[in-house]
Amino acid sequence: MAILAVVSGCSSTQSETARVGNVNGAIIPAGDRVAIEELSGESLLSPGTAVSLGDFSGEVVVVNIWGAWCGPCRGETEHLIGAREEVADLPVEFLGIDVRDNDRGFAVDFVRDRGVPYGSIYDPAARTMLKLKKYRSVAVPTTLVLDREHRVASLFVGGLLRSELVPVVRAVANESAP
Repeated sequence: MAILAVVSGCSSTQSETARVGNVNGAIIPAGDRVAIEELSGESLLSPGTAVSLGDFSGEVVVVNIWGAWCGPCRGETEHLIGAREEVADLPVEFLGIDVRDNDRGFAVDFVRDRGVPYGSIYDPAARTMLKLKKYRSVAVPTTLVLDREHRVASLFVGGLLRSELVPVVRAVANESAP
């Protein structure tokens, strides 16, 4: 029975990967890209202050869905910070979306302890994930690279490495401006 459960677990993972389209890190051709709905919400670090994808008009945006409770999120944070530093010469912004952290203080400590230099939307109810599920299956963590028109140019489901993200962000940022 235990063997059957393990095989079943692997099968589920493989079908989820197939459902996502096996696009982790692949750059989607411009003509096939889909714009996402406006993402906005309250700033994690500045309660009462709104943060919006619209704040980054005409820029490539790396959107990372994370939670302080999430092991893979903890592992990828240093890679996201390093990637941001590495592409600082380009018109690229990073935006986090903190989901399912009902204790705001825990999430704030996570960001401050790790020196995360970009803002996050505080979304404990994970409503933004519902908007993104219309595009593809998303999990925590998921990172989307949006082109200058805020269409999904690439998608990473699960934890990622700096070495995976930087070439994709550079390629998208170096595309012709709209």
